[in-house]
Amino acid sequence: MKTMTTRIAATLGGLLLASGVQAQDDNKLYLFNWTQYMDPAIIKAFEEKYDAEVVQNYYNSLPEMFAKLNAGGVSQYDIIVPSNYYVPRLIETGMVQKLDKSKIPNLDNVMEQFKNPSYDPQSTYSAPYQWGVTGLVYNAETFPDAPKSWSLMFDPESNSSYPFALMGDGQVTMGGACAYLGHGYDCTDNEAWKEAARLLIETKNRDNFSGFVDGTPSLQQLARGVTHVALSYNGDYLFYSEDNPDSFENIKFMIPDEGTEMWVDTMLIPSKAPHPELAHKFINFILDAKIGAQLSNYNYYASPNAAAQPYLDEILTQPPIQPSEEDMQRLYFTPSLEGEQLQVFQQFWSEVQSR
Repeated sequence: MKTMTTRIAATLGGLLLASGVQAQDDNKLYLFNWTQYMDPAIIKAFEEKYDAEVVQNYYNSLPEMFAKLNAGGVSQYDIIVPSNYYVPRLIETGMVQKLDKSKIPNLDNVMEQFKNPSYDPQSTYSAPYQWGVTGLVYNAETFPDAPKSWSLMFDPESNSSYPFALMGDGQVTMGGACAYLGHGYDCTDNEAWKEAARLLIETKNRDNFSGFVDGTPSLQQLARGVTHVALSYNGDYLFYSEDNPDSFENIKFMIPDEGTEMWVDTMLIPSKAPHPELAHKFINFILDAKIGAQLSNYNYYASPNAAAQPYLDEILTQPPIQPSEEDMQRLYFTPSLEGEQLQVFQQFWSEVQSR
């Protein structure tokens, strides 16, 4: 019996040792990111530097990302890249862990305006990845005298017959309606939401409303003439304009005078990330000056990295990627909602979608 027990113990010890070695050798980083938002050359450089493998998974919306994390993703992914207004929600639900800043010295490269942001005071959980603007995109041939205003979307007299699309992101679309009505893009008042919801219901019941379309597909629809006004992102707009100048010759990007969204996509580590050490290395790698510039030069979005600025392509230092000083004053973060306030908003947005 003793001999058999010893053999079993030795066998189990060997299995545990093998398992430990395997876990240690499993030098993989699981990245959960937006689609088409990472330069493959950066991934390759990280893999070579740290003798690691990066496994990428993608999402197309923040609700999709949140749902996957809620369904066990907190123990499957090492890095997620949510937008700023989802950060408090992720913190409150315990889905992300605090950063060990001693392992991320390149945090010193971050611009002052992105340090200690309102959505994550003291930058305890997040590091900025890229930033950009959500604005109106339109066909300038159809609207040669387009007002620099949300009225192009919400005023039937500005567009009585040409197809237009709203964005499927409820907070952004409601924010635009609030801005047009004079309540400010970042409104959170119930009465303002009620008025905005009423406007959106009226807007989507117009004969030329074509549906809810996300930012990237909306540009493709504009290029094909399916719609003539929509919402999209400045980086996507510039990318498509440069990639296909003929199709986008008459497509313009506008920051409405009433105000619109400035967003920051951030890097966070899920609470049960399988490889937190490698995750910290990845964040630090992305915040390197030249890597940060390479990322922006690849995807055409603005860098929150002050040290990266000298290495950016010139086109990224001017509108629409770097808004004018006047337009910068018109940009607001989408509010972070939680608890009863989030429930109230979701009720308003559900009513907009159903009616």
